Amino acid sequence: MSDATHTDERVREMSKLRKALIRPELGGIVGATAVFTFFLLFAGNSGMFNAQGVMNWTTVSAQFMIIAVGACLLMIAGEFDLSVGSMIGFAGMMIAVFGVTLGWPMWIAIIITFVICVGFGALNGYIVVRTGLPSFIVTLATLFILRGFTIFIPQTLERKTIIGGIREAAEGDFLAPLFGAKVGGPVFQWLGDIGVIDVFTRGNRAGEPVVDGIPMLIIWAIVLVVVGHILLNRTRFGNWIFAAGGDAQAARYAGVPVERVKILMFMFTAFCATIFAVCQVMEFGSAGADRGLLKEFEAIIAVVIGGALLTGGYGSVIGAALGALIFGVVQQGLFFANVESSLFRVFLGVILLLAVILNTYIRRLITGER
Repeated sequence: MSDATHTDERVREMSKLRKALIRPELGGIVGATAVFTFFLLFAGNSGMFNAQGVMNWTTVSAQFMIIAVGACLLMIAGEFDLSVGSMIGFAGMMIAVFGVTLGWPMWIAIIITFVICVGFGALNGYIVVRTGLPSFIVTLATLFILRGFTIFIPQTLERKTIIGGIREAAEGDFLAPLFGAKVGGPVFQWLGDIGVIDVFTRGNRAGEPVVDGIPMLIIWAIVLVVVGHILLNRTRFGNWIFAAGGDAQAARYAGVPVERVKILMFMFTAFCATIFAVCQVMEFGSAGADRGLLKEFEAIIAVVIGGALLTGGYGSVIGAALGALIFGVVQQGLFFANVESSLFRVFLGVILLLAVILNTYIRRLITGER
């Protein structure tokens, strides 16, 4: 009787361990812990973790995070979107064309750009669900189409592939600050006055804090992560997303509108890419045809690091956010640690391989495969 009791306890312990191992956030948590530990040891005294350093890598992480949220939900639904990077460049260029070249009010340029880009997302989804073609192929075609338009349109209208003047065109606009402003300025000024963060000591900005606010890019990233997490884990639609990516046919038998779910996820991915683009052009004050290059792969890698399975039906928005955080910390941390920045790409390849191996092991734990 005693042996049976001990066996049951071991089974329960293994069950708890198994539950912990199959959490999609596990890879992101382990990776983030390792990355922060590494840079605390090797770059802790370089300014990486002062106010300005934290703001630098947080801003970069937020860029990855915004597109990773859309990519995560789409991958859980069982699809990919390789046009994200080109969508970023295209959206930024459309804002420049509408707002600068054509002289439209910036709020109209932003809204029309969102409508066009989300429309492309809907078209991607519609083609995928109606033809049965792999989303990899469909969105690869869209990648080239959008990149071609991004180069052709400004060359035709302006005879160049970079259009500036966006910041000037956005002055006084009521919608532009939602993407290009900073929040919390008085708080950071107070922190500077009491000596919590550094302030400038020379020039016209003497007495001002080195960090004068939180960019809207970071606010958007936080909002999208929170909304995506709640949508995925607290709503019926979230269950539909998991079902559509796990077993689409069984989901249809259960009454899940699989086609509609997939199309909406393609639209949401395009929406996230457009948010990234608008924040980017407001920050730089210009749009370039080469913007967003390779961002689609970086988004997918962040999602995979965050624990999503490439086969769909499993993943976590929080995990994807952690994957994006790892990207931002490493990209900036290499500079602070005086490591050659080109090694960032090496890191991406290594971390992707390790994440896929871990996710494959997790999938076998879930399915019982050997």
